[in-house]
Parts: sequence; structure tokens; C-alpha cells
Amino acid sequence: MENKFNIIWYNELDSTNSEALRHIDDFDNLSVIAARCQSKGRGQRGNRWFSAPGENLTFSIVLKPGADGLRKISVRDYFDLNRVSSLSVVSFLSILGVDASVKWPNDIYVKNRKISGILIENSLAGEEIASSVIGIGINLNQTDFPELSNATSVRLATGSSISVEDALVLFCKEFGKTISLLGSNSLSETYEEKLFQKGRLCRYSDYIRDREYDGIIKGVTESGRLIVKEGEEERTYAFKEIGYIL
Repeated sequence: MENKFNIIWYNELDSTNSEALRHIDDFDNLSVIAARCQSKGRGQRGNRWFSAPGENLTFSIVLKPGADGLRKISVRDYFDLNRVSSLSVVSFLSILGVDASVKWPNDIYVKNRKISGILIENSLAGEEIASSVIGIGINLNQTDFPELSNATSVRLATGSSISVEDALVLFCKEFGKTISLLGSNSLSETYEEKLFQKGRLCRYSDYIRDREYDGIIKGVTESGRLIVKEGEEERTYAFKEIGYIL
């Protein structure tokens, strides 16, 4: 697939995801809606995404599977979009000198601090994904996070700044490379390699059983469930069923 991203910049939006969803029929495949300021940025679980105006990347990518050579994506393979998005951010940050990992299911961490979040919203047509809006926030140049206790940024990690416009072009190149891996074994393998805390004994909250325990992340199932081992027992978790104790 030839990647032709159409980047559209706005000075201010309520939310890039909301804007993309409002006009999903008008945006072409690989349209990128970016805002220098978001007044109502959205994260997972209904959380807000806070970002200092003009200092970070806040944008959404419109995907229309089946268009422009992009392979179709079945509903059962929806988690591949998380893999593609997460690995694109990790690869982008690596180019900027930042070693990051994927905190399942949709956060990117540098050590124990969050540098990026992802919100994916899909529309379905039968057993396939008709369109997808991938919202991504990446902390670039912000150094003070009064609303957040565990945030970091590229500038805090490296001491260097980068323009948001240049950064978004660079990110799109990495996203184009990663999305070409859809349907391949290497996509899942690379995602597993980049999992936050994988193979380490760490503390977790099991929201299903209402308890804390020490466990080891072993990987992620094809459908996107987190695999955690406690002693000799392995359990799998869906989103909101387990929490990290950092």
C-alpha cells in the first residue's frame, strides 16, 4: 500500500477524535486531523487527555480498511489496530532517542511514566471494521504536568525539543511502515517484545476477584487479552479487569 497521509491542522478543536467521527464520510483514508489545542481531549474510560496548547502532538488518523490497498480488518482482529498504533508510537519515540514500551492496552510508558495515550473508536459493517479513528496524544515539549503525577515527555527524557509539525510528519512515516505489517506474525511478535513489565514479577490489582497479587505478564492473546501468571496459574484479562500498581 502506498501511504498518502493528508495532514489537516486546526488551531483548536474540542477533540480530534470527535471531529473525525463527526465528518467520517468526508475524510479520506489516512486523513490525519491534528490540533494545536484540544479543549475536550478524550482518553480511555471517559478520562480527559490534558495537553499544554502548542507543545505536544494531539491528532487522529482516519482508517478505512479496504481503501487504497489497505487490507480489510475483521472484527475478531480489531486488536491489531492497537498493536499497529502502539508500535508506531514506540518506533517514533525511538527515532527521537526515547526508549519506550507498551503498557497494555493503550498507553506508552518511559520507565514508569506515561508519555502517550491512544484511543481507538471503530465503526462496524457486519464482521468487518468499516472505519477506524485512531486518536493519539504524545507529550513532546511540555515539562510541567500539574494535572498528572506520572507524566513525562520527549523533552524531559532527552533534553531536546521538536516542532509539532515536523514530529507529526515523522510519526506518519513510522505509522505507514507499521501498518504494512497487518496480518503478519511479526506484528504480534514485535508487540510482545515491547510490552511494559513483561517477564518481571510485579504487583497487580485483579478487579474481578477484588484482590492484589504479584504476577508476571507473559504476553497478550490474539484477541488482545493480557496474560498474567501467578505461581503456576495463568489468567487472561480484558480491559478494565486488571490494574497496574506502580
